Amino acid sequence: MIKVGIVGANGYTGGELIRLLHKHPEVTIHALASRSQAGRQGWELFPALHGTALGAEPLLNLADPRLYECDLVFLAVPHGVAAKLAPDFLAAGVKVIDLGADFRFKDPALYEAWYKVAHPAPELLAEAVYGLPEINRPAIRGARLVGNPGCYPTGILLGVAPLLVHDLLAAPLIIADGKSGVSGAGRSPRPDLHFAEVTGDFRAYGLPYHRHIPEVEAYAEQLGKKEVKVSFTPHLVPIPRGLFITLHLAGKTGATTAGLTRVFQDFYAEEPMVAVLPESALPHTKAVLGSNRCHLSVRVDERTGQIIVLSALDNLVKGAAGQAIQNMNLLFELPETTGLTALGIWP
Repeated sequence: MIKVGIVGANGYTGGELIRLLHKHPEVTIHALASRSQAGRQGWELFPALHGTALGAEPLLNLADPRLYECDLVFLAVPHGVAAKLAPDFLAAGVKVIDLGADFRFKDPALYEAWYKVAHPAPELLAEAVYGLPEINRPAIRGARLVGNPGCYPTGILLGVAPLLVHDLLAAPLIIADGKSGVSGAGRSPRPDLHFAEVTGDFRAYGLPYHRHIPEVEAYAEQLGKKEVKVSFTPHLVPIPRGLFITLHLAGKTGATTAGLTRVFQDFYAEEPMVAVLPESALPHTKAVLGSNRCHLSVRVDERTGQIIVLSALDNLVKGAAGQAIQNMNLLFELPETTGLTALGIWP
């Protein structure tokens, strides 16, 4: 059995890791830790754990030696924190999957420009591997440090990858209109995320320089082998979880919905976590709720020459915890879908 630890187990992503790993057949959760909630029992933070052995265990502090007995540690902590913790884990022979932003970039200057802090461990960036399996699987296998992608970059990159790889765009601009449930903002209380503030409301945020932009640009350029620019507008929608992205792209002459649907279906034919919908269907967030799957659909507006790609996923699963477990499976040479075969919850 793989012994895992979760640092930041008190947050929404940490809780989702607990939920999914609790039933993983090859994993034992060896240590749960928190910077702010050490000493509290698991069920106090996640009532679903009430009556379970795991729920009765108190969360550890970050110096507890149990964390260093693990084979792998998930770091579900804010940016700037993971990079301070990772070196000691790696030195102890513990593999690390960071669910934050600290190991998503190769260039520390890019990280520092967008996150406004000096990178705590720039010497580790060269070996860190970007953890989007559908585009980076060979590099993930055998790694000891993985930077898990952001939820929005996951949906955007999966939506544009077939077009970039096959050079099907007429212009290097990706216009991404994103919408996320409130859990994407994390569990820390903020006045603008109170129920009374969010319910019945709809708003944009993070304009025009959202921190996910350089992540998408960096890996889109690798896929297409040419410069790409991203115009990204995220929105907050009054639902607990779920993420929906509409991409607007300039298509080359002759592109058709039927032709691009085949391109997408061929590209993802062997990908168990990505479903390309037929021309008769469009994605929606409810269909992927609780699952580690991304649903994609592509349309061509032949009047304007625009390609429209729709991408839906659960921001806490394929956008965070589920994808991290998918990466863990690769690191330990397990079937990639192990522990991740649950379908979306409907209704």
